[in-house]
Amino acid sequence: MSDPCLDTLQRVFGYDAFRGDQRRIIEHVVQGGDALVLMPTGGGKSLCYQIPALVRSGTGVVISPLIALMQDQVDALTELGVKAAFLNSTQEWSQTRAVEQAFLAGELDLLYVAPERLLTDRCLDLLARGSIALFAIDEAHCVSQWGHDFRPEYLGLSFLAERWPDVPRIALTATATTETRQEIAERLSLQQAEHFVASFDRPNICYRIVEKKEVRRQLLHLIKEEHPGDSGIIYCLSRSRVESTAEFLVKEGIHALPYHAGLGTEVRAENQARFLREDGVVMVATIAFGMGINKPDVRFVAHIDLPKSIEGYYQETGRAGRDGEPATAWLAYGLQDVVQHQRMINDSLGNETHRYNQGRQVDAMLALCETVSCRRQDLLAYFDQAIEPCGNCDTCLSPPECWDGTVAAQKMMSTIYRLWRERGQRFGAGHIIDILRGKDSERMRSYGHQSLTVFGIGNELTEQGWRGVLRQLLALGMVAVDTQGYGTLMLTEASRAVLKGERSLSFRRETTVANKTASRTRSSAPRVVLPPEAQQRFERLREWRASVAKEHGVPNFIIFNDATLRQVALEQPQNFDDLRCISGIGVRKLQSYGTDLLACISE
Repeated sequence: MSDPCLDTLQRVFGYDAFRGDQRRIIEHVVQGGDALVLMPTGGGKSLCYQIPALVRSGTGVVISPLIALMQDQVDALTELGVKAAFLNSTQEWSQTRAVEQAFLAGELDLLYVAPERLLTDRCLDLLARGSIALFAIDEAHCVSQWGHDFRPEYLGLSFLAERWPDVPRIALTATATTETRQEIAERLSLQQAEHFVASFDRPNICYRIVEKKEVRRQLLHLIKEEHPGDSGIIYCLSRSRVESTAEFLVKEGIHALPYHAGLGTEVRAENQARFLREDGVVMVATIAFGMGINKPDVRFVAHIDLPKSIEGYYQETGRAGRDGEPATAWLAYGLQDVVQHQRMINDSLGNETHRYNQGRQVDAMLALCETVSCRRQDLLAYFDQAIEPCGNCDTCLSPPECWDGTVAAQKMMSTIYRLWRERGQRFGAGHIIDILRGKDSERMRSYGHQSLTVFGIGNELTEQGWRGVLRQLLALGMVAVDTQGYGTLMLTEASRAVLKGERSLSFRRETTVANKTASRTRSSAPRVVLPPEAQQRFERLREWRASVAKEHGVPNFIIFNDATLRQVALEQPQNFDDLRCISGIGVRKLQSYGTDLLACISE
């Protein structure tokens, strides 16, 4: 008995078997069912709507949020022999008209549309006159009003269920908590849809979080010592920080490009195209960059500012290592990040509930940064998934030393309390640490703080050590940044038990030099060690691929990914039958490139 879904997977995409829940999802949608799919980046989400679109009658309509990526998505499908097109604002009128005619004539397998275009009367009229196989809503977390990539246009997509009640809909995202998942289902009218939740774990990514010191130098060390020549993404919180960081890296000999919403459309598109098409490019960006990025060989993702939420952090780090090979997720953060986030929350236009939710998300990020347990355990626990210690994060590879921080916490809290109770004053971290360490200064004398009973009671710790104490108290919710946004500190109700001696605290000890040796073993190890002759064949195949990609005007990985070329180099296929057994070589690519592949092998 024929299996149209498996046949399409093998014939078009060149893969032998489905992974995880792919078969269940695909068959469910093919039979007309709605689905909400949560699958990590690189887990094969696209196949979950592409195969049903090919098997079902009509055109699969894909709502995708990033116009700049549609061309690459369509190019990749065209290389596979799939009839795909897009409609967006970058096209001339004649191009738009040609795509519309192809859709009405039933000549398209897949049509990509931005949500803004979909909601226009012209597009809705077009869809009403054609045959639709399914609606796929990619990056579905955009419907979450307080999510990390809020797009108001997505909120209008619930009408699809009313206008096309018999057309199956599939919403997909790489990350969502239980709460966010429920919000997606409600906002998209997918309450009756079946939910498919895959494991969120990305075991090939090594998670590392360090204290921010000279962050640019720390970043430069990461790139030059651990990822020389690799493609990577660096996330910053502000546009100015993106610009200055990119300039710094370029001066240091790194091929870095900036990306943020303040750049012109053409500049952003050009920089993104270079990142996708060229090897070894490092993109320095705000979170405006990366959603839907399908570049498989991003070897590191670095954050030099504290992310706003764990969902955002997970989504962004997931862009590393899509090919399943070792990759690094590196984050540097400090006290100033906490102050900056608090200011942003206080200045936001949302109501009290909005600000409360934002604060809670930042608190969760702080807790992840200061944990002494497995980072991956804590990260996945946020998404209600339990795992054993991973062995591939900094706290597993180099377990932090812990110490009894109860007395130190009491000293810190007492200083904050006395300033407020006795003087009616609140100060930031630097001044409070100076009081604890007994630092005599003109500013200290002008306030008369050298007369406080807590002045000089904390000489046992360095300034760095006290900053570590304060960060961990913030993470525990025992100290908070003043809600007025001035960066001053105050106690919370949770501090009372520690001050009264009813609760003890254990802290991670601050290190003067970050231990990178153990983590480097995993994150920057050679991906696959090929025998010397196979390595030569692999490099020859990569050169051939680069020339073909340049000729076609597409990224290298659209022709073939490294894993496929590596398998060709290792197994040395001698004919078309041998090539058919290589993962990633479907019928169309076999016809287009089979002869060239065999020629490269025979040289």
